[in-house]
Formats: sequence, structure tokens, C-alpha cells
Amino acid sequence: MNTRTIGFIGGGNMATSLISGLIASGHSPQQIWVSDTSADALQAHRDRLNVNVSPDNAKIVQEVDVVVLAVKPQILREVALEIAPLIRQKKSLVVSIAAGISQTSLALWLGGDVAIVRCMPNTPALVLTGATALHANANVDEEQKDQAENILRAVGLALWVDDESQLDAVTAVSGSGPAYFFLMMEAMEKAAIEMGLNEHTARLLVQQTALGAAKIALESSESPTQLRERVTSPGGTTQKAIETFQQHGFSELVAKALLAAKDRSVEMSKQLGAN
Repeated sequence: MNTRTIGFIGGGNMATSLISGLIASGHSPQQIWVSDTSADALQAHRDRLNVNVSPDNAKIVQEVDVVVLAVKPQILREVALEIAPLIRQKKSLVVSIAAGISQTSLALWLGGDVAIVRCMPNTPALVLTGATALHANANVDEEQKDQAENILRAVGLALWVDDESQLDAVTAVSGSGPAYFFLMMEAMEKAAIEMGLNEHTARLLVQQTALGAAKIALESSESPTQLRERVTSPGGTTQKAIETFQQHGFSELVAKALLAAKDRSVEMSKQLGAN
């Protein structure tokens, strides 16, 4: 990684997972800085991860090459305006993981010539199996793109999208996606219990089955359709279950749910962004 120093403004769960991933991939803790409003959070980062900490956002910007904005979207404007002069002075790369805040808003708050990468990680990043999409504005050069990608790749898959508006679809698919799978697991576990399995057995069977299916899909060159057909024997139990899903509009319901999530992402961006 070409990045020398990385600063995180905001030390919450996602920042912690990114820092842990960076350290696990070989990045020195002494090249990482974290700021947070909570003294306890800063102490925890110092004790557990051996990184540099400060309650002063400006101190972070002064010390690093890349600034990762990891605060809640509702306070991002305030934070961005605070650090904007230093960001412009240092020509820092800014990586934002704040959901719903567009590059247009960030550029207005930070300055129009600032290099900004906006990305949408998801919660599996907490266990280093995340899926993140990134988009860079026109001020980001190839070296900075590489730096941003390596930061997010430390916690899983990192992919670039061609248009920032595609991040709304990413939010609907992978950003919110873990909850969809948890919902499916929840429903399967409940049904298994109703069929006579105890809770412990039902949960373990559902969890391991989900893990196994995901592993097969990741390691196979075949499409989900092909994989499903491969394990669906004609006239068997799996076919009967799949037919039941399809008869009740499973695919159409999933499409409607993801579209609703995408539309909400667009709506939130308008609400939280700059005018």
C-alpha cells in the first residue's frame, strides 16, 4: 500500500473494523490516527489497537495523508466545515463512508477542488468479509484511487462504480443486504422450530447452511440460477419448496423491496445533503 498515514474522524464500529483490517494486512498502527468525541472510545483504540488518538479533528488532518470520514451523516456537515481549510491546504484525499451524503455536498463543504472518494461498506466488514463499492470524483488521481481501494479491501471486497448514482443501488443490494439474509434465516429458524426442531439445532443448521451456500456461490463460476438448478432434483423436496416460493411471488417481492431501499437512499441523500 502506498498510503503512509491514515486518519479516521469518528471511531465507531465501522472505523474500528477498517483499522483492524488495515493492521491485520500489515499497516503499522503508528501510521493510523483516530479522533472521537468520546474519551473512552479513544482510550479503547489506544489500548486495543495501539494507534494514535486525539480528540482534535484538526490534529488528525495535520498528521495524515488520507482522511476517512466515519462520523454519522447527521453531523458530517459540521465536521467537514471544521476541517475544510486544512484539507484544502494539505490537498488531502478524503474517503467518506457516511451513508447518504453525496460528493456534491462534500465538495461544497470541503471545497470544490478536494479529492473525494465516497464508498458504501456494509456490516460484514466488522468480521472482515465486507462488500464495498467506491466512486471517486474528478480530483482523485490513480494513486489516490489505489490508496482508497486498499483501505476498504482490508475488510473484504472493494469494487468501483462508474457513476455515483449507482451507490444508491449498492445501498439497496449490499448495504442493506445483510438484513435480508438475516430475515430469511429468521424465517427458516422459526419454521424449523415449528416443525419440531429445538431452537439450538434449528439455528445452527440455518447458519451453517447459509455459510455453505455463500461459500459455494463465491467459489463457483456458475450463476445463482445454475447453482439452484444443480441442487434442485426434479420432483424432489427442494423443487417443491422452490415452486412454493415462486407461486407466491418471491422474485417480484425481492425486486420491490430492493427498489424501495434504493428510493429511500435517494430520498435520504436529498434530506441530508447540502442545498
